Amino acid sequence: MEVNPSFSENAVNDFNLVLRARDGDQRAYADLMQRYKDSIYFMSLKMVNNKDDAMDLTIETFGKAFENIEKYKPDFAFSTWLFRIATNNCIDFIRKKRINMVSIHSLTDDEGEERQLDIKADSLNPEETSIKKQQKETIKLIVDKLPLRYRTLITLRYFDELSYEEIAVQLDLPLGTVKAQLFRARDLMANILNRRKKNSISDF
Repeated sequence: MEVNPSFSENAVNDFNLVLRARDGDQRAYADLMQRYKDSIYFMSLKMVNNKDDAMDLTIETFGKAFENIEKYKPDFAFSTWLFRIATNNCIDFIRKKRINMVSIHSLTDDEGEERQLDIKADSLNPEETSIKKQQKETIKLIVDKLPLRYRTLITLRYFDELSYEEIAVQLDLPLGTVKAQLFRARDLMANILNRRKKNSISDF
């Protein structure tokens, strides 16, 4: 695979790192992440306006990029490809968040006028309550299949809603280790869920 002649010196260096990474050079992966982690983080922060979410999205961006690094083609710079992944990742996050958000204050009628809702914020009909309970049971079953250290991290982060810093203090771990292991834990959960779907197992 030949380097694009229009590449800048930085783009050429990135391309060489990509080639090394494809050959299994872990240092190359680390160098690529070191080069762009701050830029990806601040771009994500600007899009989602939440530091923890931006950090999660930054880690997910590099995870997706490195998992699919064989698909990168030097038609354009690696940085362009990486930022495209990051942007799409943020857009997906924002879209899902909007879908899951239901305004409890007002609705817009057919004429575009806002009208007040007269339901309580925490009200759920029986079907919604059942679905929510089922979702919690699904997550719990998946979490229970994780190794203890990952199970603990997921519980602290998503059930107890602790910040990364609070988890690091509680478990006496470096902050970077907490973030990296949480990424790995989410990846494991996704793999477990995918296997269940493929095998058509519905025991949860």
